[in-house]
Amino acid sequence: MGDAGVHRDDPELREFLSHRRHALLRSAYLLCGDAHAAEDLVQTTLIKVVLARRGRRPIDHLDAYARRTLVTTFIASQRRLWHRERPHGELPEAPASGPDADLGLAVRAALRRIAPRQRAVLVLRFFEDQSVQATAELLGVSEGTVKSQTARGLDVLRAALRDVMGDAAGTVVDEELTQMHGVNR
Repeated sequence: MGDAGVHRDDPELREFLSHRRHALLRSAYLLCGDAHAAEDLVQTTLIKVVLARRGRRPIDHLDAYARRTLVTTFIASQRRLWHRERPHGELPEAPASGPDADLGLAVRAALRRIAPRQRAVLVLRFFEDQSVQATAELLGVSEGTVKSQTARGLDVLRAALRDVMGDAAGTVVDEELTQMHGVNR
C-alpha cells in the first residue's frame, strides 16, 4: 500500500505507514510463519487502519491500534476453514542449513503448534516487548489471562522444541527469553 492511497491531509498517517510497516511485517511473520501470509495480513491491517482513520472516530494511539488490528485480524483468520489447507503447485526452495537456520526452523514449526491467541500473546510480550498490561489492553483481556496464556504458550513451545531438539529445548527457550527480557520461568 503506497502513499497514493493515503489522504494528503493526514501527514501523521502517511508517516506511520512509511515507518511502521516493516515492524508490523516482522510481527505478522512471527504470527503466521509464512512470508506471503504475513504480507497479506499486514496489507489487510493497513487497509483497516486507513479506513478507521478516515472514519468519524479519532484514533488516539495509531501504533497501538495497528498492532491490535494485526493481532485480531490474525486470530480471526485462523478460525476460517479455508485457511487450514494450503495447496502448493511447487515445492519451496530448500532453506539454508546450519545451527541458526535449524533453530529458526524449529522455532517457527513450534510456533505453528501454539494456539493463535497464545501465539499472539507470545509475539506481543517477547517480540514486541509489550508489558503484561499493554498486551492485555491490546487483546481486550485481563492481565491474568495474558499471564496464563504466556505460561501455557511457553509450555507448548518448550514441548514442541523438545520434540525437535531433545532435552536441550527448554534450556534454549529459557536462555533466549532471559537474554531478551530477563524473563525466567
